[in-house]
Amino acid sequence: MTLTLDIGNSDVVFGLYSDDTWLHIWRTPSSPMQPAAFYQRKLRLWLLEANLTLSQITQATISSVVPALTANVREAVGDLFAIEPVVVSPSVYDQLPVTVLRPQEIGTDLVANAVAAHTRFQEPCVIVDFGTALTFTTVGGDGQILGVAIAPGLKTAIRSLFANTAQLPEVPIELPTSALGQNTVHAIQAGVVMGYEGLVRSLIGRIRAELGGTCLAVATGGLSKAIPSLHDEFVDVVPSLTLDGIRLIGEYARR
Repeated sequence: MTLTLDIGNSDVVFGLYSDDTWLHIWRTPSSPMQPAAFYQRKLRLWLLEANLTLSQITQATISSVVPALTANVREAVGDLFAIEPVVVSPSVYDQLPVTVLRPQEIGTDLVANAVAAHTRFQEPCVIVDFGTALTFTTVGGDGQILGVAIAPGLKTAIRSLFANTAQLPEVPIELPTSALGQNTVHAIQAGVVMGYEGLVRSLIGRIRAELGGTCLAVATGGLSKAIPSLHDEFVDVVPSLTLDGIRLIGEYARR
């Protein structure tokens, strides 16, 4: 079995893959203050609950956009399973089927999205990742990563309003029935959630125009299903796409 780890700004996601399927996906909040032993305890408990043993995990791949967490998670995985995990970094990019633009600047999660989407579709594609940040990663049909656009994520935008205003509450991420908010909650949802619907449609449209009109769009990320009215923009909504890409990068690196 393969253990795949996506260390993000909000959560660390652990995926267990075998026989062409994700058997289990677990997550815990990202906390650079937690030692390696914390993640070892989490993994032991999850495997116990899944009736799995440590020896069944034979390889692991880690992607991280939180450098302060990388070493502890890598130590936890390496010591617990007695394996050396692949850590996604520019050192493995030349083994991938995609060409990476500015390897030292682009997030490893975005590279993983590009690898997964290119492997799946083999044609120009923009991957919209609804996470802590809202990212648009565009990869050409030849596998070249053409560029990235980044905006604050939905939760980030709502929390920013809550944190920086005296009277606005933190509200659920739900699409309201009207753009005319009749109370504070609906007003924020109209502004943020409906506003993000327009943002996503506009950026996908601009990307397609720059590429001459031909470009698939695929959605991923924890909030990829939060705005159902956007789904007509996407050829698919794949919450596990980043994990798929990290796993594939690990396979290429181990060849």
